[in-house]
Amino acid sequence: MRYEVREKLFAIGEDYWIEDETGRKAFLVDGKAMRLRDTFELKGPDGRVLIDIHQKMFAIRDTMIIERGDEELARIRRKRLSLLRNHYRVQLADGSTELDVSGKILDREFAIEYEGELLAEISRRWLRVRDTYGVNVIREDADPALIIAVAVCVIHLAEKERGVVD
Repeated sequence: MRYEVREKLFAIGEDYWIEDETGRKAFLVDGKAMRLRDTFELKGPDGRVLIDIHQKMFAIRDTMIIERGDEELARIRRKRLSLLRNHYRVQLADGSTELDVSGKILDREFAIEYEGELLAEISRRWLRVRDTYGVNVIREDADPALIIAVAVCVIHLAEKERGVVD
């Protein structure tokens, strides 16, 4: 399943729609402005909150937490001791499953893998529209909302590290 993400530059609260491959609105990334920590909600087209994303407070390294309801799904942080600057680790809530995210995060050219198997590709190559990138979920059993939330998190963390966002 392929999704198209159209980011809005300088949008208050960082709100933007994600469309499916047929052009229908599939998810809304709703950034919450004026908060002490970075907070986003991933909503369905009906406005129902599917996933909450927030920055962990008082962490040594920047960490984003993904939750569904009151249940934590994953924690995302930059991988330590990596030769690649744009290399992130996603620790799923079960404690033993890790996803690996690497590539050119700020250029929107990266991959999400599980044990060396490609789960999703994030790329601008397929699209000609500026400030738009695609999320191609490769595995049919992957949770598209979780994959999109991971992509939102790593992009936000990379931009924050580079000083692109406040």
